[in-house]
Amino acid sequence: MNNTVSKKKKENKKNEEFLIQQVLKGNRKAFESLVNRYQRTVYHVIFKIVKEKEEAKDLMQETFLKAYSSISTYKSQYRFTTWLYRIAVNNAIDYLRKKKIATLSLDQKIETKYGKLSFEPKDWTYNPEIELLAKKKRFSIEEAIEALPKKYREVISYRHKKEKSYQEISEILGIPVGTVKARIFRGRELLKKKLRFLR
Repeated sequence: MNNTVSKKKKENKKNEEFLIQQVLKGNRKAFESLVNRYQRTVYHVIFKIVKEKEEAKDLMQETFLKAYSSISTYKSQYRFTTWLYRIAVNNAIDYLRKKKIATLSLDQKIETKYGKLSFEPKDWTYNPEIELLAKKKRFSIEEAIEALPKKYREVISYRHKKEKSYQEISEILGIPVGTVKARIFRGRELLKKKLRFLR
C-alpha cells in the first residue's frame, strides 16, 4: 500500500516537473493543467487568511497570474506547491496590509495539506537571465490586458495592476459597484480566451 502511494507521488512529481518545463518553453496549456491541479487548494489557503469568498477568488486568480509571470524564478530543488502557496500567502497578506486589516500575525503559520507555510518577504536578488524571462511572461499578460475593449481594460487594470478595491474603482470611474464586478467578470472571461489558463 505504502509502495503504491510512494510510486504515485513520484509519478505526480515527474508529471509536475514536465509541465513546469513546458511552461518555461511558453506552453500555456501546460500552465492551465497546473492551475486545474492546484486552484482549489490555493483558494483555501487564501480564504483562511482573508476570510472573504469574493476576495479569495480574486486573489487566487491574481496568484496564478503572478505565478505565470514569475515561473522562471522557481527552483526545482523545492516543491512547486510550496513555491506556489507562498505566492498565495504573500499575495493575501499584501492585500490585508493594503486594507490595514490586522487579522493575521506575520509569524503565524498557515496550515495546508502540504505542511505549514509562513509569510516570506520577496527576494530582490537580481539575476539578469531570470529577470528577462519574467519580463517576457509579464509582457504576454500585459499584451492580453491591453487588447481588451476599453471598459474591460480599465477595470482589470485598476483591479489587478493597481490593486484597487471594487468600491475604489466604482468611485474612480463613476459607475455602480455591481457594474464594476460585472465588467471585471467579463474582462476575465476574455482574458481566459487569450491566456487560456485563468480560472
